[in-house]
Amino acid sequence: MIAPAAPKSPAATATAPEDRVPLAQKLGYGLGSVHDMWGHWLYPGMAYQVFNIFLGVPPALVGRALFVNRLFDAVSDPVFGWLSDNTRTRFGRRRPYILAGAVLAGLALPLLFFVAPGWSDAAYFRFMVASSAVFIPLMSCFYMPYQSLGAELTPDYHERTSVFSYRGAMQKVPELAMMYAAQFTTLSVWVGASTGSAPGRIKRLLTSASAWKAAVDEKPNVLLGAQVYCAILGVLMILAGVGVFALVRERYYGKLARRQEKISIAETLYKTLRCRPFRLQLLMVLAFQIGTSMVGTLGYYDTVYYVCRGDVALGAHWNFLMGVSYMVLGLAGVPAYSLVARRLGKIRAMIGVLLTAVAIYVGTWWLYDPRLPALQLLASGFISFANAGFNMLDGSIGADVMDYDELETGKRREGAFSACKSWIMKLGMALGTLASGEILTSTGFDSKLGPAQASHTLFMIRFLLALFPIVGLALAAIAISRFPLTEHEMTAIRGRLEARRGAV
Repeated sequence: MIAPAAPKSPAATATAPEDRVPLAQKLGYGLGSVHDMWGHWLYPGMAYQVFNIFLGVPPALVGRALFVNRLFDAVSDPVFGWLSDNTRTRFGRRRPYILAGAVLAGLALPLLFFVAPGWSDAAYFRFMVASSAVFIPLMSCFYMPYQSLGAELTPDYHERTSVFSYRGAMQKVPELAMMYAAQFTTLSVWVGASTGSAPGRIKRLLTSASAWKAAVDEKPNVLLGAQVYCAILGVLMILAGVGVFALVRERYYGKLARRQEKISIAETLYKTLRCRPFRLQLLMVLAFQIGTSMVGTLGYYDTVYYVCRGDVALGAHWNFLMGVSYMVLGLAGVPAYSLVARRLGKIRAMIGVLLTAVAIYVGTWWLYDPRLPALQLLASGFISFANAGFNMLDGSIGADVMDYDELETGKRREGAFSACKSWIMKLGMALGTLASGEILTSTGFDSKLGPAQASHTLFMIRFLLALFPIVGLALAAIAISRFPLTEHEMTAIRGRLEARRGAV
């Protein structure tokens, strides 16, 4: 067993040519970020806008439905992680699931909003639960093999960070599309669109001055906008999944994984928790996800009801501009933290990410200001700057953990670790999502009041938007500060692995 060592600042070593991942594969792997953003995060972001603000479902009920949504993740992810570890085909053990999951999830995405106005709150709740029960396993079919694949593209300590930096950079495009959702669903084309087709509505707006005048006094059909938007994104998800399947190869499959014995479901779940570095990584991710997901919707409500005084369309406009800022500064965060990781090591870079995020959430108190609404762009952008670093480094650190485990067990169990991590993380996110609806309710928010929310409600939305993430981020920093797998340790582990089973 490799003895834990204190984090140190390593002298970065050069990556050997044979360890480099071809550019086409890095780009191909980055395409899968489309599914992570739209398959996992689009629905929780749009659910409150569609079901609470437009359809009037109480926020606590929406939060409970999203809680169940996360629980489905926690069940289906281990199953597909286990399956992908044990599958043997001429296409590899990950890629067949990636292709099938991408196509099916893309087809199913618009069905998440396949409802109609006039249903009861209970009916909407039942639909949200039932549609999640169908959609989430399809996403797990894609995402567990995809997540596992990223950890086995290269054995090099720094090249792993490079792989996840490409994914992080490419992820900014689907993030922008996700942030544009609120504006898309409030476009003028959806105003008065409860009857007639969308093309017919467009024609009337282009040819009739009276239609434009009527549109001013009407509200957009947010539900129809969400259905159309998800249909468009679903097609793009299918194309991206085909790209991942076509471009990315499984480096570890032919030399190692194809010959190893099958992995039990028990190994996929609790046995992975015996790995101490993995437990520390889990604590970090869990604290980060719970802290930020508990207030995931408060930023939108802060924009609409505090900064924009209840103007949903104006709030959607600012939400899109914040998405642009999120993309631009998120792109800047990837090379910035990649450079820090190469100079100081992944552990110190991750601590820097978390402390930066703490400072940003403290600053949200002043950056959400109705007198200077453009300051929101800084809040959104710098949150993305930190998130980009977190996601990139977390993926790279996870690949190191799996090498450590191979030394201990003699098996490549990427699917087991991805599934176990996802199970724990999704459970934490489910709790955070459940709490988000309860938190919003506790502020006294009432969608029926529109712009006339109480001053105490607005104060609590702003205060809690900062409080919970700060606590979670601080706990995450404490956990990762104890992580033992420095570059020095990983060099030693790789040497022992290659002496035992050869290079890959």
